Amino acid sequence: MNLPNALTVLRIFFVPLLLAVMLSRNVELHLGGYVLTTEWLALLIFLSAATTDLLDGYIARRRKQITNFGKLLDPLADKLLISAAFICLVELDRVPAWMVFIIVGREFAVTGLRGIALSKGHTISASDLGKAKMVTQVITVSLLLIAPHSPLLAEAAYILLWFVVVIALVSAVDYFRAFWLILGEPPARKPARKLLTLRKERKQDLAT
Repeated sequence: MNLPNALTVLRIFFVPLLLAVMLSRNVELHLGGYVLTTEWLALLIFLSAATTDLLDGYIARRRKQITNFGKLLDPLADKLLISAAFICLVELDRVPAWMVFIIVGREFAVTGLRGIALSKGHTISASDLGKAKMVTQVITVSLLLIAPHSPLLAEAAYILLWFVVVIALVSAVDYFRAFWLILGEPPARKPARKLLTLRKERKQDLAT
């Protein structure tokens, strides 16, 4: 358990805290002379969790502490954080459910692809589209959290939400293409190819 992995685990622990605040009513935190209401407190928690995503990757590369544990847990922690935030926003009636279904569905579909590839000894690294998607999602969720305080922010957040949906679909296609290229062919064809190889070997054995 090194520092980057500890930050990743910390991001996971932020998720239930974020859920509790977002789904609560009239939560206030007094800091000196300032009062943080529910929306601003949720924003603070969400941005703190998102910051750990930047730090763990930077520290892991800087200290050369990249591990298989981190490769598996880091994207999962990101998906838990983003999915939890968007699902709560649906409950708060700030985001259409069908949009969140596409965003969350894409997240776990890509996680499945990475898991399959890793089980076969391959690693699918985050694409530039995937990184851009994460940054856009963080900005969008942040604006949606404080949208009730400004109609202008609400409009900007909704425009960005459409962009998130589009980039989620495009990046999903990009990951599927990388998956097929890494494995060489769709997994469904491999059993048939293996069976064909066995038949050829049997024919050779009979011929000899």
